[in-house]
Amino acid sequence: MLRIATKECDPLTPYVKRLIGLMLVIIICAGSTTPSFRAYVTWPQQLRLFEGQQKHLNLSMPVMAKATIDHPEILQVNGNKEAVMNVSLNQPLALQPKQVGQAELKLKLFNRIPLRSLKVNVVPDLRVIPGGQTIGVKVKSNGILVVGHHLVQVEDNRKVSPGEEAGVKLGDLIVRINEERIQDLSQVGSLVKAAGEGKKPLKLEVRRNGQLLNTELRPAYDAEDKTWRLGLYIRDSAAGVGTLTFYAPDQGVYGALGHVITDLDTQTPIEVGRGEILQSNVTSISKSQNGEPGEKRAHFLKEGRVLGNVERNTPFGIFGKMKSNPDHSLFKKGIPIAFNEEVREGPAEMLTVVNGQEVERFKIEIVHVTRQTAPATKGMVIKITDPRLLQKTGGIVQGMSGSPIIQNNKLIGAVTHVFVNNPSSGYGCFIEWMLQDAGVVLTQSQWKTTKKVHVPA
Repeated sequence: MLRIATKECDPLTPYVKRLIGLMLVIIICAGSTTPSFRAYVTWPQQLRLFEGQQKHLNLSMPVMAKATIDHPEILQVNGNKEAVMNVSLNQPLALQPKQVGQAELKLKLFNRIPLRSLKVNVVPDLRVIPGGQTIGVKVKSNGILVVGHHLVQVEDNRKVSPGEEAGVKLGDLIVRINEERIQDLSQVGSLVKAAGEGKKPLKLEVRRNGQLLNTELRPAYDAEDKTWRLGLYIRDSAAGVGTLTFYAPDQGVYGALGHVITDLDTQTPIEVGRGEILQSNVTSISKSQNGEPGEKRAHFLKEGRVLGNVERNTPFGIFGKMKSNPDHSLFKKGIPIAFNEEVREGPAEMLTVVNGQEVERFKIEIVHVTRQTAPATKGMVIKITDPRLLQKTGGIVQGMSGSPIIQNNKLIGAVTHVFVNNPSSGYGCFIEWMLQDAGVVLTQSQWKTTKKVHVPA
């Protein structure tokens, strides 16, 4: 029997293995920097589009693919009305929403290899008029707000606070006294006097952190002022200056401020019972400095008409009804709005007033965008870049909150906060969340319960 001698191959040396590994890492890193790879990774799984507004998506791949749309009457690609078509991925795909509803786009290579899919929600076309006007805000709380405890001198050497003894806390909202709805300070005095003289406790219904609580409070007789006291500091209204963000003429609603109105003493959000916004005139500016934010000084115009009412006070501002576009608007017609996924880092502009009632455009930079899938404040970080505005105000000042932010001719958000130690920068919120609180745009949960709209082609 013949034996054929064979020579075994030497295994790869550690040096060769390391060299091959390094080459693979270099190839992967180089590939990840290509436009095709970045486009593939950033391709969205879901997309919201306004009816009639076109959107372009680019995969930057030099190949052909088959595109399938389950509802071509809702969404078309590259102007094609067919449900199945061949497309070149080396060219941007033009998505054209035709009517309200939901559709899904699927891409396959060689007619069989799944590449990407995209669910598209088409919403009714929406255009709003950007604001920028300085407005005066007057609100009445939906009850009586407790802002402090007061010691009543009942004897020469004794002081008491009936409110504190009854367990009433700062920030509590007294909504009923003896089962009577309380919405004005003028209602309280007679009830306190009657309870004191009758030696009966007041039955209080208090709202605290969204919960209703009940307690009893016995008024104390003030020996110095000769009157009956609750032992509480209370308030029923607030007033200030802010900026109008938008007016939606089709719905007759507005949004302003971009953040919640809180009581200065308790720092608790004010639950609005009623209120109004009015024309306001900026008289001067106190410039912002590091560690000391400035402010707009303004007054309500005596001859100024009421612009609208205040119905809600939310984390994204105040909202209510408005009958017409206010004076001094830079826009006579509505412009498109952008969902938060459309907002990009880069140049933008802000509308605000720094003198009188004239709304002006100022350049800003969006330096960071936070991708949000649910309503949240601080959606973007902005920086004032306009030399004229920096010279005039030092950056963002109090009273500027609510100033609309525009990018690529779309309303994208509003200024909300200033960085105390760097007043040229601050936060902005996305306009989408403000429009949801105004009742103009559907929430995510509402979309999930909305039935698909199918219309025969």
